[in-house]
Amino acid sequence: MLELWHEFLRLFTELDVLLRELSARYGVWTYAILFAIVFAETGFVVTPFLPGDSLMFAAGALAAQGGLSVPLIMAILFTAAILGNTLNYHIGKYIGPPAFSGKFRFLKKAHLEKTQAFFEKHGGKAIIYAQFVPIVRTFAPFVAGVGTMSYPRFIAYNITGATLWVVGFVGAGALFGNIPLIKNNFSKVILVIIFVSVLPIILQWFKAWRAAGKVSRDSV
Repeated sequence: MLELWHEFLRLFTELDVLLRELSARYGVWTYAILFAIVFAETGFVVTPFLPGDSLMFAAGALAAQGGLSVPLIMAILFTAAILGNTLNYHIGKYIGPPAFSGKFRFLKKAHLEKTQAFFEKHGGKAIIYAQFVPIVRTFAPFVAGVGTMSYPRFIAYNITGATLWVVGFVGAGALFGNIPLIKNNFSKVILVIIFVSVLPIILQWFKAWRAAGKVSRDSV
């Protein structure tokens, strides 16, 4: 169990090393592992913590070294994102708002409310923007399914968002991941990517905290 937990933590601390090890150990099956991680992050509301952004960057960097194929990685992860988002949409459509009643430990109402606010601000384009925001990325398809967005409209935004997300991060990894400065500080770069990815959520929480404080002061 401890070994499994250690390997999981390496997704955030030694992602480049972990991917090289997986590629050397499993060869072409590495593509299936990458597919599974992205599919899980986008397809299940209980796994919003998986590192999709940094994983794609690291996979692109590894591919640029010759270990994997950049076009094949893009195609596989694009497929994983589309299928994951589609599954999540239909789960939301089937389960609906009662899923966030508090009966399910991993389905936090706060996450749902943040995603709904994201939708109210950006409309249907939230599906595209959400691909670049952890947690919101996982909950956006679910909320779209819970709400009134039709599937044809959802899939159009879904394809656009997944294309920009996958091509953007895998391409950036392939182009910049092997620059000596980045390669020699890869773990720090991954942490920066994770921080920048969650920055919109931090800012949203900060705005909500300030707004709540203002309301509290005004009510005194």
